[in-house]
Amino acid sequence: MLKSMTGFGMHEHAGQICRIHVEVKSVNNRYSDIVFHMPRCLSPIEDALRKHIAGVIQRGRIDVFIDATRISGGDRKINVDKDLALAYHKALNDISDALHLPRPDDVYAISQYPDVLCVDEDTPALELYAEDVQQTLAAALSDFLQMRMAEGNHIYDDLKERLLALGDMVCQLQQLAPLIVDGYRQRLTAFLESTIGETVDADRILQETAIFADKINFTEEIVRLASHLAQFETAIDQETGPVGRKLDFIVQEMNREINTVASKANSADIAAVVVAIKSEIEKIREQIQNIE
Repeated sequence: MLKSMTGFGMHEHAGQICRIHVEVKSVNNRYSDIVFHMPRCLSPIEDALRKHIAGVIQRGRIDVFIDATRISGGDRKINVDKDLALAYHKALNDISDALHLPRPDDVYAISQYPDVLCVDEDTPALELYAEDVQQTLAAALSDFLQMRMAEGNHIYDDLKERLLALGDMVCQLQQLAPLIVDGYRQRLTAFLESTIGETVDADRILQETAIFADKINFTEEIVRLASHLAQFETAIDQETGPVGRKLDFIVQEMNREINTVASKANSADIAAVVVAIKSEIEKIREQIQNIE
């Protein structure tokens, strides 16, 4: 089953000690990149959390936001850095003198400056709520994965439709190939007869037509293109792990084959089909950039 690389999951748990809030977001990335945004007190369990995430997400830029707020209890007090407050006040007075502005005598305003007031709280031991954090993360990841799979299903449906369209276009190329050769034979015959004014040797026409047919023959490219389409469909239907990189490689090979067809076939009809095929392949390439 295909999984999108974009997703979002959130869960909150109110334990006996802390209220845990976890959000998991992801966007496209060629590799796996897990970034945590959480209090320093959770650093000791970061490695365990990272391994948990890596076990279920193989690709994407994953941002994990964790907040642990103490529910109740603990001793709290506010510390005042008096020296820092005085330094702020002196600096503000200097600015006042230089700019001829009113004196900064508002205590509340000075208290808002960084580090003047600091809340000192008795922090609970991490082991008392570490399990709550891990369980909350697991719940958020569950919602996150469901969203990824839902988006993956939409991409799957779109890819299947485009593969059907590409299959029809490949059939058109196969049908057009003999018409190009026959058209060339007719044009060559008409040109030579109009030039020399008499019936042209049929064997010579046949020889020149055979040379032309060999030059524009793109049968091998069509066979390989059809094979790539089959491989692509098998990958999205049967493989259960990350397939984004494999699909990207197959699409590159599709482009290689159709470009060769375009360079060989000297035909406006073929060129029109080639343009349509390249357009569909490009749309597929854009879609698979979002597949894990």
